[in-house]
Amino acid sequence: MKVNRLFIILVVVATLATSCKLGKHYTRPDVQLPSQLDNTAAADSFSIADLPWNQVYADTLLQSLIRKTLDNNKDLLIAAARVKELAAMKRIDVANLFPDAALRLYAEKEQDNYGGNNSDDDNQFDIKARITWELDLWGKLRWSKDRSMAQFVASVENQRALQMSLVASVAEAYFELVALDNELKIVRQTVDARREGLELARIRYEGGLTSEMTYSQAQVELASAEALIPDLEQEITLKENEIAFLAGEYPFDIKRVELPEDVMIPVSLPVGLPSALLERRPDVREAEQELIAANANVGIAYTSMFPQISLTADLGAESDELSNLLRSPYHLIGGTLLQPVVGLWKNKSRHKAAQAAYEQAVYAYEKTVLNAFMDAYNAIVRFNKTKEIYESQYRLERSSRSTLDLAQLQYMNGVIGYLDLLDAQRTYLTAQISLSNAVRDKQLAVVNLYKALGGGWKPAE
Repeated sequence: MKVNRLFIILVVVATLATSCKLGKHYTRPDVQLPSQLDNTAAADSFSIADLPWNQVYADTLLQSLIRKTLDNNKDLLIAAARVKELAAMKRIDVANLFPDAALRLYAEKEQDNYGGNNSDDDNQFDIKARITWELDLWGKLRWSKDRSMAQFVASVENQRALQMSLVASVAEAYFELVALDNELKIVRQTVDARREGLELARIRYEGGLTSEMTYSQAQVELASAEALIPDLEQEITLKENEIAFLAGEYPFDIKRVELPEDVMIPVSLPVGLPSALLERRPDVREAEQELIAANANVGIAYTSMFPQISLTADLGAESDELSNLLRSPYHLIGGTLLQPVVGLWKNKSRHKAAQAAYEQAVYAYEKTVLNAFMDAYNAIVRFNKTKEIYESQYRLERSSRSTLDLAQLQYMNGVIGYLDLLDAQRTYLTAQISLSNAVRDKQLAVVNLYKALGGGWKPAE
């Protein structure tokens, strides 16, 4: 009874002692955020990134591709498996805070006969429960728990950051594919026009109205336009294969819409507050969790320099006869104190190394924050300038079309030469493709802004 009371007293003292946790607790570094993200708009806590991705991308065909990607993308599946792994590791470190129990069943049949005339049985039968408990006097085990928790949360944020990037990548590739389709359509229309021009040049040449050089130049222009088609068809196939790879499937035919002549986007989109960007972007939150884990490693290294105390208790029965086993109680209570002596210098070096690793993690976090704000500022600038660029390209395309119509009329009437007509045709082709790319860029501007602000990882409604 005295031994049992002593054990209970030790447990109570140990429990009270575990309230001590040595080491520096984590505080977020002061990154001195700017006052606002967009100087041209009033500060607003709401951001377009607060919307789920299916509300930003209204195209149902694009939504289908994004859902397929989120279900089948291999990198995303790897990230999900990593989350499961670290969740299990976290439970191990939590369990280390509590006593560990094991059941031991042992039977031994032994007979000695020294000298050949002195037979003696030396049997042993045990049934024991062993309880071991490492007392967390200084907080080492709790630092380990904090580290595993931070690593687990970081893996979740990594999965979200990957989803954010994948949603943006699929949307970008989809809009680029649609733009390539439109460019191919423009080139084929140009080829048809060049064939008509070649036929006209042939008739005029055979009628003696133009020189052979003009007819040859018309052949060259047709061949030049036709040469663009295989290259565009190749780019379209490669872009389709890229989308299929992102979706975790073998190459397949990608269903998509035709590029509209104009994509209506708002004059401005809400971008939110700078402080909210840190909470919204999963890559920033992941970097902070890695910083928390590095801080916990410093705590583990520091507390490893202090004594380690473990309690052990064996309770059960032990007998040399199986029939007497249940009538032979047995107990053993012990404690171990381990204080590093020679290894103390190693532990000090580990502590310094952990401090240096934490310093690296601080800089890595600050770099991630800077990169996030650079992405956001760049995306805002592109978004604000996209409409101006589109309007300029639209005016250029209209003017080029008018110039071509006039050049064709003047050429038919013999006012200008064929080279002047070719210049007008080339200018119009370039203006058409530039306008198509401007429409594409308006769509990509929304994609990049949505991603830069941390949108795309929230589940679709």
